[in-house]
This record gives sequence, C-alpha cells and structure tokens, in this order.
Amino acid sequence: MAAEKKRVDSAVNNKSIKDPIVSSHHLVSERCAELSELEYALIMTSNAFNKWMVRCMTAAGEPDMGPLDVSLLHHINHRNRQKKLADICFVLNVEDTHIVAYALKKLVKAGYVSSEKQGKELYFSTTEQGQKLCDKYREVRETCLIALQNETGISAKSIGENAQLLRAISALYDNAARTAASL
Repeated sequence: MAAEKKRVDSAVNNKSIKDPIVSSHHLVSERCAELSELEYALIMTSNAFNKWMVRCMTAAGEPDMGPLDVSLLHHINHRNRQKKLADICFVLNVEDTHIVAYALKKLVKAGYVSSEKQGKELYFSTTEQGQKLCDKYREVRETCLIALQNETGISAKSIGENAQLLRAISALYDNAARTAASL
C-alpha cells in the first residue's frame, strides 16, 4: 500500500505532469495521470450539462423535467421517427432500461410523447406539444448557449474535434466496464 501511494505521489510530482487538476488523487496513475484530469473534467462537465438542460427546459416552459427526461424528449423528437425502448437505450448508452421506461411513462403522461404498440414492440414519438417544447428549448439554447459560445471564441471546429474524442473515450470506458464486469 505504501509503495502504491509512493508511485501515485511520484506521478503527481513528476516534472512532466504540470499540477494535474483531479478530484481523486489516489487514482492518479503513473502511466496516464491525464486520465484522472479527464475524469474530473467529465464529472464537472456532466454536472454542468445536466444543470444546463434542466434550466434550459425550465426557461422553455417545463420546470418538471430532469436531465434524462430532457435527453429522451430530444432523442425521440430527432428526425421525427418512432423509436423503441431498446434503440433509445442503445443510442443514448443507457444500460438501465427500467429508468428509461419510467421516464418515458412520465413524458407520455405529460403529453410530450405518445406510444404506439406495433406487434410486441412499443414505439415512441413526440406529440405536437412535445415538438413545440423542443422548438422552444432550441430558441432558449440559441439565445443563451450558442450566443455565449460565439463570444468565447471557442471554434465550432474545435468543439467538433472534441466531440469525436469524447465518443472515442466513451468506447474506452465501455470496454473497460465490460472487462471489469468479467473480473
């Protein structure tokens, strides 16, 4: 245990690592301290993004949605196609179908999503009310987020490149999760 702590301290104090900003010093690895920095940034970004979605939706006129509800509504509205539960979970990378099913029931009850049984499958689509809410969300997003992004000087190209990197890192964590599940 003492040897491991010494290795972690060595990784953090290494001259090539410039003061990593991490939330869990004990997880810093000599082989890739930057991964700990990324994980902290992901935690901060995830929490900020979830807060943003909820507040944007509140400004759009719906104060009773959580981040998953907002994500589901937008995904179901995407390309105006019906979607089934398994596909929604797959695309959004949500493992717990029960949580998604519960959120979908809430969206149906609120009148933003409708469900239709086709054979044994249940398909979901946005209602006119749901589409209007998505449009209002987009207006708020343009006013608050896109305008701010333009002011910061962060280029759209840079954002796109980082999105590609994050999708690749998502696959890295998915693979690691499968490996951990088999230990």
